[in-house]
Amino acid sequence: MNIRPLYDRIVVKRIENDTEKTSGGLFIPDSAKEKPQEAEVMAVGKGKRLEDGTVVSLDVQVGDRILFGKYSGSEIKIDGQDYLIMREDEVLGILVK
Repeated sequence: MNIRPLYDRIVVKRIENDTEKTSGGLFIPDSAKEKPQEAEVMAVGKGKRLEDGTVVSLDVQVGDRILFGKYSGSEIKIDGQDYLIMREDEVLGILVK
């Protein structure tokens, strides 16, 4: 990856689900699909800088699968791939296997 996020920001890639058909057999067009709110962490910043100047490392690490809010982050495109960049506090939780 050619990006290193600053401070408490992380770069994530959405995990796409392949469900294009409803349980009743209807196909869902791309325009009607909801974007997934699950992603894999691709890159993390150094940590959050506190008011006294100390840096606290992030709980989220590269490779973690996370859940995030519907309107979280900013969409970016790197080398033809779509990613989201967001602050760690926008992460709702880490999925544990």
